[in-house]
Amino acid sequence: MKTLFRGLSIVVVFFGIWFLLSQVDFITFFKIDKAKSATEKGMGDMIWDQIKTTEDIIVNDSITKSLDKLLKPLCEENGIERDSLKVHVIKKDEVNAFALPDGHLVVYSGLIEASKNEQALIGVLGHEIAHIENNHVMKKLSKEIGFSVLMSITTGNNNSGVIREVMHTLSSSAYDRSLEKEADIASVEYMLKAKVDPAPFADFLYDMSFDNKLESALSWVNSHPESEERAKYVLEYIKGKKINKKTVLSQTEWEHFQGAVKNYEN
Repeated sequence: MKTLFRGLSIVVVFFGIWFLLSQVDFITFFKIDKAKSATEKGMGDMIWDQIKTTEDIIVNDSITKSLDKLLKPLCEENGIERDSLKVHVIKKDEVNAFALPDGHLVVYSGLIEASKNEQALIGVLGHEIAHIENNHVMKKLSKEIGFSVLMSITTGNNNSGVIREVMHTLSSSAYDRSLEKEADIASVEYMLKAKVDPAPFADFLYDMSFDNKLESALSWVNSHPESEERAKYVLEYIKGKKINKKTVLSQTEWEHFQGAVKNYEN
């Protein structure tokens, strides 16, 4: 009987301790979230500060307003806080866009010029926003560079070599295939909710993967392999879905936007 009682006591104590531990918010207790948030903000600021010193940033009210207009339905219809996105346009021929920590989204003028229509551009923007919204940026950097290394350069060890490595990692190498697909499908969902046709996004992926004339400039497609396969699963995903084909910009506004980007001079 003593043995049985002792056994029951151990079980009760075990579950009692387990219950108490389960009530503790260890993330808050150890301030892990706070450290991650500070590291992400620090990384975003440091990378963007470095980009500003080396790249030709487009500062133009007309271009900014047109881009904001394209982003507005994507954000409003999907509960994405527009002010949380820090969108920057850089004058560069590469067909590229990439997300940085802390909501920075970099768009090269080459991407805007290469997009046949607004839907293709919105699809790419949605893909990068999905990386931001789903915390893919820090997941990628933590895996490939290491969270402790990232944390160290935002707490005093200003290692410009590591910052350059971070920039290269985000601008020219793909995420895990599962994260890429998650971002593609999220972008398609964003577009469907915003009543924007996702088919041109699939067309963009397909066309660019076979455009040999632009091969050397296709950073976005080259860093996102299997573009043809991705185009196919995007089209498969939207098959049978009700699609609204409204446009955000008029054809005249779209052409003016592309022209302003192409002819921009600092």
